[in-house]
Amino acid sequence: MKRALTVALLLALATSPALAADTDTVAPVDTAITLEHAPHPFNVRDLVMMQRVSDPQLSPDGRYAAFGLRSTDYAANKGVNAIAVLDLSHDGQPVTVVAKGASSPRWAPDGKSLYYVAPVGGVAQLWRVDFVAGKSGLDLADHKPPVQVSHGVLDIQEYKLAPGGKSVLLAYAVFTDCGTLACTKAKQDRRAEDKATGTIYKKLFVRHWDTWSDGTRNQLYLGRFGANGLLPAEPTLLSRGIDGDIPSKPFGDDSEFAFSPDGRTVYFDVRIAGHSEPWSTNFDIYKVPSDGSAAPVNLTAENKAWDAYPVPSPDGRTLYYLAMKVPGFEADRFGIMALDLATGAKHEVDPQWDRSPGGMGISADGKTLYVTADDEGQHPLFAVDTANGKVRQLVGDGEVDGYSLAGSRLLLARNDLKHPTDLYTVSASGKDLRQVTHYNAALLKNAHEGDFEFFTFKGWHNEPVQGYVVKPADYRPGRKYPVAFIIHGGPQGAMTNSWSYRWNPQTYAGQGFAVVTINFHGSTGYGQKFTDSISGDWGGKPLEDLKLGWQAALDKYSFLDGNRACALGASYGGFMTYWIAGIWNQPWKCLVDHDGVFDSRMMYYATEELWFEEHENGGPQFEVPANYEKFNPLDHVKDWRVPMLVVHSGHDFRIPLSQGLGAFTALQRRGIPSEFLTFPDESHWVLKPHNSVLWHDTVNAWLKQWTAEPETQK
Repeated sequence: MKRALTVALLLALATSPALAADTDTVAPVDTAITLEHAPHPFNVRDLVMMQRVSDPQLSPDGRYAAFGLRSTDYAANKGVNAIAVLDLSHDGQPVTVVAKGASSPRWAPDGKSLYYVAPVGGVAQLWRVDFVAGKSGLDLADHKPPVQVSHGVLDIQEYKLAPGGKSVLLAYAVFTDCGTLACTKAKQDRRAEDKATGTIYKKLFVRHWDTWSDGTRNQLYLGRFGANGLLPAEPTLLSRGIDGDIPSKPFGDDSEFAFSPDGRTVYFDVRIAGHSEPWSTNFDIYKVPSDGSAAPVNLTAENKAWDAYPVPSPDGRTLYYLAMKVPGFEADRFGIMALDLATGAKHEVDPQWDRSPGGMGISADGKTLYVTADDEGQHPLFAVDTANGKVRQLVGDGEVDGYSLAGSRLLLARNDLKHPTDLYTVSASGKDLRQVTHYNAALLKNAHEGDFEFFTFKGWHNEPVQGYVVKPADYRPGRKYPVAFIIHGGPQGAMTNSWSYRWNPQTYAGQGFAVVTINFHGSTGYGQKFTDSISGDWGGKPLEDLKLGWQAALDKYSFLDGNRACALGASYGGFMTYWIAGIWNQPWKCLVDHDGVFDSRMMYYATEELWFEEHENGGPQFEVPANYEKFNPLDHVKDWRVPMLVVHSGHDFRIPLSQGLGAFTALQRRGIPSEFLTFPDESHWVLKPHNSVLWHDTVNAWLKQWTAEPETQK
C-alpha cells in the first residue's frame, strides 16, 4: 500500500503581465465546469482544473528549462499533456509549447534538440524537435517541425539518451519468447481477434495494481540513430535472459537504468520474476554491454533485499545505487551504496544518516550526490558528500518532487501545502532560490486557502510525534469549527508540507472545516526505527498516537470543535478508520473510509503484493493466522455505531472491492446510517476529473450532514 504516484492534471490559464512566463496556454479553459472568478474558498473544482507542472529538465548549458504540462479537458473527462520550454536567462520570458499530446522531454547532449514521446496512430513513439541557434541563443518559438525518430510497432514505455547522443535505451513490453517487436505485435493482434475471452494463468501476478497481467515483460533495448537521425524498427535487446520488468511495474521509470559515461555499458535494476515475484523485493543491479554482445551480469547478488536506481560516477569508476537491507520489506531504509567497478568492493556512503533517500543524481565532478527524502514533515533536496557521506540540506520547506542538474545550476519542481508545483532554480550550493514559473497564481489569488501549523506532542511511550493543523479558509478568530481528522495511508508514509490532488487538506478547509492530521509511529521522515515500529502493530502504537494527537490538538487550538468531528482515511488510513469504528468511536460524529482493509485475513489472499502483507504480519496467513486476527476490524463490527461513508473502486487490486462491500454490508446489517460510493473504472486512487469532483462532493456532503450545528440538523 505504500507506493505513491504523482498524477498530473494541468490547465493553462491566462495570467497577468507580471507572470508573462505562464501565458502560453496548453488548452482553452473548458466551460463544462464553472470556476469562480470572484473571491471564494478553495474547492474541488479549483483543484481539478489547476495547471500541473512536472518532469523538469535543464538543458546542458543550464539556460533552458523543458518540462511537462497537463491541462484538464473536463468535458472529455481526461488530461491533456504537452511539452513546454522556458528561457531562464532573465525574468519574464514567455513559455513556448513545443508539442501537444506529448510527455517525457529530454535534451540532446548538444542542447540544441529536445526529444519527447507522443503517440502516432495510437502507438507511443520517440520524437525530436530541433531549435535554431542564433547569437542570442536558441529560437524557441521558431523551431523546426518535429521529427518522428522511431517507427516501432509497440509503445515506448521509457527511454534514455546515450552520453554522446548516438543511441538511446528503449523499454518495450514484449513477450519474452519473441525474437522481435513485430512478433509481440502479431501475438497481440491474434489475441484481439480471438472471440474467446478466457485467460489461463499458471503463476502470480495474475493482476497488479489496476491491470490484469497479459504475459508481457518490460525489456530493455538499445537503438542506434542512423545518419538520418532515425531509429531502426527492430532495436537490439540488452536484457537477454532476464525474466523481469525493466523498468519495474507498475510505477518504474528511466531512473532504473543508466549508461556509463563512455556509453559502452548499461546498468539496470530488476526483480527476477519466477514463481516468487509477488512475495519478493529482491531487486538487483545488472550490467550489460551496450552493443548486446554479452548477457547481463548481476552486480549485487549477495544482497537479497532491494538494490536499485544506478548512477555511475562521471569518471566511470564508481557505481552509486540505493539499497535496502531487509528482504521483503518495501519500506526499509534505502542506503546510498558505492560500488568500485574495478575491484567489486562496496560500501555505504551515508550510514550515519537516518533518512531514506530517493531521486539520486550526481554532480559533474563526482563529489556530490543529490537526493530527496522525507524529513520531519518536509521533503527537501539534500547534497551528500561522496567522500565522507556528510549530508547538507539545500532546499528546505515544502516538497521537491523533481529536479535536474546542469553545471552549477539546479532546476526544481517544488510545492507545499498552499501551492501546487512550480519550477524554481537554485545554485548547486543551495543559494539564490528563485521561482521561475507561477502557474495557478491567478486562480489562487481568488481561491482562499487555510493557513497551517505543525505541532509536536508526546505520543506512544512519551516519544515525540508530529502533526499539523490547517485552519478553515476565511478563518475568524474566536469561532469554533468542525474538524476533518485525516489518517494517512502507507502505512509507511506521512502527511507532509506538500500539495496533493488527492486528500488535499485545502479542499476541506475550503468547506469550512479545520483539518488535523498525525504522523503516527510508522510514518516516514522521523528515522527508520520510527518507521519500523508499525510493522506487526497496526492497531497499537499508531492508534495511541492518534488518540494523544487528537487530544493535544484540542488542547492547543481552541478553534477546533471536538464535538463536531469526523475521521477519514484511505488505504492503511482506511484500515484504521474501520479499526477505530470498533475500538475508538467515541469522539466521531461520522467516518469516511476509502479503499480500506476490512478483513485482514482475506486481505492476504486477495491482494497482489504479498511481500507487504507477509512482512507486516510476520509471515503468510496460513503460518501465523493469529497475527492476522490481532488487529482485524471485522472482529469488532458488533461495536460499530458511527455513521460511515464507504468508498471503494472496482479496479483497486491492492485492496480489492470486496473489502469495501463487506464493510458496507456490516453497516447495513447493523442498521448504522451508511452510504457506499463505488467507481468501477478507478483504481486505488480516484483520478478522472468528473470522478474526483463526485468523490469530493459526496465526502463533503457526508461531513456536513453529521457535523452540522444542532439547530441546522433539527
